[in-house]
Amino acid sequence: MFAGSAAVAALLGSQYHDAMRTITLEEHISTPAFQKALASQGPHETSSEYFRRIEAKLLDLGAGRIADMDAGKINVQVLSLAGGDMERLDSATATALARDVNDVMAAAVRAHPGRFAAFAALNLREPGNAARELERCVHPLSFKGALVNGTSGGLFLDDARFAPFWAAAESLDVPVYLHPAPPPEPVRQAYFTGLPEDYGFFLSMAGWGWHVETGMHALRLIGAGLFDRFPKLQVIIGHMGENLPFSLARADSVLSRSHAPLRHRVAEYFHRHFHITTSGYFTLPPLLCALEVVGADRILFSVDYPFSSTEQGRQFLDSLPLNPADLEKIAHGNAERLLKIPASEGNSESA
Repeated sequence: MFAGSAAVAALLGSQYHDAMRTITLEEHISTPAFQKALASQGPHETSSEYFRRIEAKLLDLGAGRIADMDAGKINVQVLSLAGGDMERLDSATATALARDVNDVMAAAVRAHPGRFAAFAALNLREPGNAARELERCVHPLSFKGALVNGTSGGLFLDDARFAPFWAAAESLDVPVYLHPAPPPEPVRQAYFTGLPEDYGFFLSMAGWGWHVETGMHALRLIGAGLFDRFPKLQVIIGHMGENLPFSLARADSVLSRSHAPLRHRVAEYFHRHFHITTSGYFTLPPLLCALEVVGADRILFSVDYPFSSTEQGRQFLDSLPLNPADLEKIAHGNAERLLKIPASEGNSESA
């Protein structure tokens, strides 16, 4: 699986890396209508200077985004809504906006064939409508799955009311990307207040909070028997596995003491039903842990654009001390297989 980085660099060379196809699948967008709807709800912490700097990149589904992709030698981006704040909207508005966002992404895919694909945006507070919208997005719009954000209506997605959505994903044979979202207000108050300036805000999100919550969410899906009910379902989690590769052996050992009526051990469900991406994690130790625990067949390269740089992500990919077969799997092969992306896509515009 591994080789010394110097030996790999000598073996592969820069020409190999330059030619290596890359697909990324946690790459976010927004729309003017969605931003306007959020602004109507009043000030929010995401109105900080940090988010204002990247808003233009979220809204750009054309030349600027493709230029960033080319700078990072990214062939295909799978687009998804940066929609963690959708819960701030009333449910009817959220459902209508999700459909509008999906139409915008579909238009971007049509305008740049081979460079973009898409995950559906959904309002899971209306699970039946969400299932129907996912069906519309997969057929006829050829979306590759759905990306959903954390809890919905204060509930984790193991709740029985979300069964129509999970059933649709399994029936359509598309994966669900489980993405973090801002914490519920009681959690934010209990864990992330009383800290200097905006430290608590960033701690609640990419600094720590949403990674451990999403890892816990994955374990809840397993413990609730979701994968016994939907045995073909596949789930993607980002950020090098949301801390689960590091802690899976411990979780498996302790949770095996429970009396949950599961057919398999926790770790077995994780290995059968979960895939992880590198989004936003560009250092070697977490990847080496993930490779040991998850294996190269279920790791997919991602950047977390525009919150992370495509160039930084590609530099990380090019530096990995992996054999060529595993590098190709992570860079594009696993995404082609899981998302059914033809190997020829991504070459119709400069990359």
